[in-house]
Amino acid sequence: MDEPLINLALNYPHIVLDIRYATTNNFLGKKIYSQPKAYLRKSVAEKIGRIQQRLEKKGLGLKIWDAYRPLPVQEKLWETIADERYVADPKKGSSHNRGAAVDLTLVTHDKIELVMPTEFDSFSEQAHSGALTLSPESGLNRDLLRDAMASEGFIVLPTEWWHFDDEYTASYSLLSTPFEELD
Repeated sequence: MDEPLINLALNYPHIVLDIRYATTNNFLGKKIYSQPKAYLRKSVAEKIGRIQQRLEKKGLGLKIWDAYRPLPVQEKLWETIADERYVADPKKGSSHNRGAAVDLTLVTHDKIELVMPTEFDSFSEQAHSGALTLSPESGLNRDLLRDAMASEGFIVLPTEWWHFDDEYTASYSLLSTPFEELD
């Protein structure tokens, strides 16, 4: 069921991109992507597009922090945090390496992030998708995001409220294609 990777910025320009691994604003404190781009498998990208359309009717939208991740990048992440609760073992690969996972949050129509339980890549109990000791606002916003994503079959990672896997992740093969070879 392998499908091509789709550039989200070209196909869904209303989705906000803040590709953290193309900046130093990430848990590594350094750039590990050569370009601030987001790619997903075609059917996965189409689902994200439909979610964005529904959210826009509510004055909201999506902000993506990460999507497809080449396998060599997964190895760099694993070298820093070899903890499968937060980083997939590159020997197994991750759903990001398959182009079937996305890290994201909700924003207003002005592109302001809604209050969520934690910042992106917070390796803490508060970041768990089922954490209960949250402010009412962050809990409602987290649940709104989870419900929006579930409407298209995405499954939230138990340890990260921002990470969603496509329901068919396992049907896609692992990829190592660098961003420079895409588009």
